[in-house]
Amino acid sequence: MRLIGSNTSPYVRKVRLVLLEKNLPHTYVVDPPSDPNSEAYRVNPLGRIPALILDDGTCVFDSPVIAEYADTLNDTPILIPRHDALARMRVKRGEALADGIMDSAVVVRGERLRPIEKQDQATLDLHLNAITRTLQHIAGQLGQREWCEGDNLTLADLALASAMIYLDLRQPERDWRSAHPNLASWFNRLSARQSVKIALKE
Repeated sequence: MRLIGSNTSPYVRKVRLVLLEKNLPHTYVVDPPSDPNSEAYRVNPLGRIPALILDDGTCVFDSPVIAEYADTLNDTPILIPRHDALARMRVKRGEALADGIMDSAVVVRGERLRPIEKQDQATLDLHLNAITRTLQHIAGQLGQREWCEGDNLTLADLALASAMIYLDLRQPERDWRSAHPNLASWFNRLSARQSVKIALKE
């Protein structure tokens, strides 16, 4: 398998974490759509990353679909519960919250790249506040538990780790660790995993 992506995309990082945790052999190809010659335009009609190209040439996109597909390829570990509908819903909901943080952070990043006189403060406020509320919600749900759902690592943890890494990259002024010490402790535990160490180096 080949994963087409970029080192700054939080969605790509989420998929990388899944593939690494599942020990699925793959080649990671840095080929962002910002390059008009990117292979992403050939394999994904949307021209977006991540794009996972299977050995038979089939292309899987986007990140939730890739993550769910990858999780079916082996059972070590199972990242999305398979026989408990409520637990499965909670993990997918956790992924959706983390993806929503990424979505809003990407919008903020784009807005801040505009000349300051052309930035829309209402848009910035909308998405910055959405991130703040979501972090408060997640921290409240997490409490002192070790994992986002159940007693083991799940996709919810990996998606949230990717979101937090992206916030550190694009919003370093956001002191979420002081605001949510339990979330900081959770992130420190996740950061010790080999998959996260690899993803952080990229």
